[in-house]
Amino acid sequence: WTASWDKVKITSVMIIFGILVLYRFAWSLNVMLLGEEQAQYLGINIEQVKRYVLVLSALVTAAAVSVSGIIGFVGLIIPHIMRIIVGPDHRILFPASTLMGAVFLVLCDTFSRTIIDSVELPVGIVTAMFGAPFFIYLLRKRRQSLYA
Repeated sequence: WTASWDKVKITSVMIIFGILVLYRFAWSLNVMLLGEEQAQYLGINIEQVKRYVLVLSALVTAAAVSVSGIIGFVGLIIPHIMRIIVGPDHRILFPASTLMGAVFLVLCDTFSRTIIDSVELPVGIVTAMFGAPFFIYLLRKRRQSLYA
């Protein structure tokens, strides 16, 4: 199934709708950062929020992958980086991660098209070149903080 502008338009509507619905959970997710017990005391139905966010995230991801194919690491590294830059508030983190993910992907795509003359590398290779070392860094940092 090859991508076309018609498929992108249809999928974009589904993705935008899903993101807008997910954004409504930003406050609940912020409260859940305090811990599940505290969130329950504040009236958050933890299991329901988890279920909705998981299902909606899976649907948005499936819609995006159905048009673009699998592009690894973008959805994994960008939110971590943006959490460091903008903080843990999901009302800011969601749009910042979305915007930076798009910028990162455009840069990786441009790099994949221009790095080797007359050869276009798959963009997934380029994202993995950045993503794998970043995750190794995160794992080492996490391990150091656990044993410090």
